[in-house]
Amino acid sequence: MPYQTLKLSHNGAVTTLTLHRPEKRNAITTRMIDELMNALREVESGPARVLILTGAGEAFCSGMDIEELRSLVEQSVEESIEDSRRIAKMFRTLHSFPKPIIAAVNGSALAGGCGIATLADFTLAVPHAKLGYPEGRIGFIGAIVSVFLKRQVGDRTVRDLLLTGRLMSAEEACRAGLINEVVLPEKLLERAGDLASQLLTVSPTSLIFTKRLLREFSEAEIDREIELAIHENSLIRSTADFKEGVTAFLEKRKPEWRGH
Repeated sequence: MPYQTLKLSHNGAVTTLTLHRPEKRNAITTRMIDELMNALREVESGPARVLILTGAGEAFCSGMDIEELRSLVEQSVEESIEDSRRIAKMFRTLHSFPKPIIAAVNGSALAGGCGIATLADFTLAVPHAKLGYPEGRIGFIGAIVSVFLKRQVGDRTVRDLLLTGRLMSAEEACRAGLINEVVLPEKLLERAGDLASQLLTVSPTSLIFTKRLLREFSEAEIDREIELAIHENSLIRSTADFKEGVTAFLEKRKPEWRGH
């Protein structure tokens, strides 16, 4: 099927999905989420055995699109919950995808974009990539992604990333366990292809069964935590600090926090 915000290309048993809004640094929109979900269903039901996920242009994904961010301030409680569930479903689908995913992070991956990058089974990143969750700087919270992040890097690193909102270099992210390897830009897709080839030597049934087993270890707990995260994600959108943070960001000024 045709896509507007991403591209799919097939090479034998390997499919590459490219986030394709380079003029917007591949920022996430509702359409992109819907198209990503459709593309994942297409890959899951198709002949590909490995999925490579990357971005077009200079960034991997800069997080939420500015226009979508602007609309959050005006959302009703019901709309906020629906939007939060849409984001949670995207992350949950990436996390539980039955075929191996390799993220080839070609540039910065921020907020939700960092979540997409690091929910892959393997994450490769170029040296100049920055990764992190700066939501707190606009009065928001990385609620849903925290469910998965704390399992990846542990409590102390999660607190560092989410409470400070700072960005990690690719090297630091690798040391923290957020990504697997740092790869030179000109070698990134080649290295992703080599890793895909290595995975193709493994029984596809074994890969599916292994991923299913790893998912089932914590599936019930993840589902419970996602519901809590959806609640917190939608609740903070009604606060004065969130509205001030988003407004200040859009107006390119320093926010005046009210503490509620």
